[in-house]
Amino acid sequence: MANSVSPATSRAAFAIGAEQVARRAVDFLSERLEDGETAVTAFERSDGCWSVAVHFADPPDEARVRALVALAAGDDVARTVVFDTIAARDWVEASLEGLAPVPAGRFIVHGRHDRDRVPPNKLAIEIEAALAFGTGHHGTTRGCLLLLDQVLRARMPRRVLDLGAGTGVLAIAAAKALRRSVLASDIDPRSTTVARENATLNGVGNLVWSIRATGFSAPLFRARAPFDLVLANILANPLRRMAPAMARHLAPEAMVILSGLLPQHTRGVIATYRAQGLVLIRQLRIDGWCSLLMQNRG
Repeated sequence: MANSVSPATSRAAFAIGAEQVARRAVDFLSERLEDGETAVTAFERSDGCWSVAVHFADPPDEARVRALVALAAGDDVARTVVFDTIAARDWVEASLEGLAPVPAGRFIVHGRHDRDRVPPNKLAIEIEAALAFGTGHHGTTRGCLLLLDQVLRARMPRRVLDLGAGTGVLAIAAAKALRRSVLASDIDPRSTTVARENATLNGVGNLVWSIRATGFSAPLFRARAPFDLVLANILANPLRRMAPAMARHLAPEAMVILSGLLPQHTRGVIATYRAQGLVLIRQLRIDGWCSLLMQNRG
């Protein structure tokens, strides 16, 4: 896998005790620092706390970063932020050490160190970059993979979109199972590069088309639509905002998998998509996160 990032980056690092707070902080910082020169990462430590880091191509304004962390996670956390310089690739590889393979239906997500532990009857997805909840070890990703497995046992969608693809796990899974082209988009340019590289690593580089896009704004969405299957592992608020645009890009009877939802947000998301003509088929809850399978009946 090619190294697409610079040999060393500036980093702001801190720890958060609760996963929900960590995820909200990652979302908040990603939105506020979305300039193409940063990447927000997070992973769970052995003590149950979450390590969050923001990587910068250039040294950041430390006072501004600390102020944003205070808004995202509170003043106490902001005071603990440590700024340093780190070899980005070394950190990515270290973050995957000790993570066991994750099975989800016919799929299994694993790191390079676990290639020999993958059963021969599984569709293996090897991920080397642990960018913010994108390794398959998070409940939202596993929920999406389980629902994808359910969909693919009943139908063979031709036009597939992975919206907010991150490391590309879902796009790779769909491409491997279907052996068809999958469009993968993300607002973060580094994520699009990582997804492209992970697709190549998994032998589907010719099938996963990874682009940078905000929502459904890119012309390629119109060119590829209508989609028979959309995978969107994002967060509740952006999912609600994108519901009308998503509905316009769906084929009749299209399947939609939505995730990144806390239980208290699920009803609102379901209602928003029901107003666009989608009905709930199944709901999964894994590790405190909800994933939804919905179908276009509009």
